[in-house]
Amino acid sequence: MAYARALARMIPGRLHYAAVHPTGIYGRLPLPHVEAFLDRTEERWEIFGDAEPIGRSRLTALSHCWSLRPRPVPPTNAARVVLQVSPHHLQHPAVVAGKLRRERAQFVCMVHDIIPISHPEYARPNGPERHSRRLRTIENYADGILTNSHATLESLLGRADMEFRPRPARVAHFGVDARLSQPPSQGWPDGNYFVCLSTIEPRKNHLLLLHIWRSMVDALGTVGTPVLYLVGRRGWENENIVDLLERCPGLQGCVRELPRLPDNRLRQLLAGARALLMPSFAEGFGMPVAEALAAGVPVIASDIPAHREAGGTVPDYFDPIDAVGWRQAILDYCAPASRRRAAQKMRLAGWRPKTWEAHVQSALSFVEEVAAG
Repeated sequence: MAYARALARMIPGRLHYAAVHPTGIYGRLPLPHVEAFLDRTEERWEIFGDAEPIGRSRLTALSHCWSLRPRPVPPTNAARVVLQVSPHHLQHPAVVAGKLRRERAQFVCMVHDIIPISHPEYARPNGPERHSRRLRTIENYADGILTNSHATLESLLGRADMEFRPRPARVAHFGVDARLSQPPSQGWPDGNYFVCLSTIEPRKNHLLLLHIWRSMVDALGTVGTPVLYLVGRRGWENENIVDLLERCPGLQGCVRELPRLPDNRLRQLLAGARALLMPSFAEGFGMPVAEALAAGVPVIASDIPAHREAGGTVPDYFDPIDAVGWRQAILDYCAPASRRRAAQKMRLAGWRPKTWEAHVQSALSFVEEVAAG
């Protein structure tokens, strides 16, 4: 969404939208219908979350499938670049080759992470093989590679089992929604709580937090234990996590799931948190870390390179298996006069988030370099 909006402002006369339709056909999309689709999607993200009636959602989807049906790609002798910032269809090299052939264009692609390959134990059963196909497509067709962090680029180029031929590459750290820096219109009702923002899956290390919360309930009781909000849908390979969420009596009421929270409510929730908790084992960038800091909210995060790139020296970092350190920090942050939290707030005063405009501008300048050869 950030790319669609920012590029429309930056290069309105040179930007064209295209897509592979659900029917499998590739083509150009009419600008007015794209703008209507973007407006509608932002409205859903901002206001509805999971509260939109299913009938309305399906009717809207059918309408967009018709209005956004692909149109023919016009011929041209001018240089073209297909910029793709998602992994969609990369596992199907014939699809990528087909659209590049029809556009007669160069290809710039973003790599978000190689976690399914570097950490296959956290992937879906077919995840490593699927991601390997994506990387092979990038190796075969990409004229330039964007990554969201130095950690991702180093992981990509450092794999002994993959040989990427030399080509231009650029690191462009993601931006942050400017609305996060603005005070929300209303607060969240709970006064003492923490937030974990991620899909519920083993890589995100929710088990660490759930065991810590169960120990705090045992020691402090439910009244003395802060609430932990888990913002994100349930993912895969997470049976142990789900068992604790559904069957552990001590966590009932103290740990609350919010699977599809609208953006406006998320900003309200985040603004009042004692801290964002991100104990992940591996990340490509660590977007929630940057988003929380942009909202003026302290962060306690796992000490991994991607989090360091996102948060710099501001957050408190702990090893993702250091349960004692995490528990002590969380208990300290609960206190109204927490020195550790106050120290981070002081560091946070000098931190400035990267804007999406700056991120997209960096990516656009890279595309121009690739096009110029």
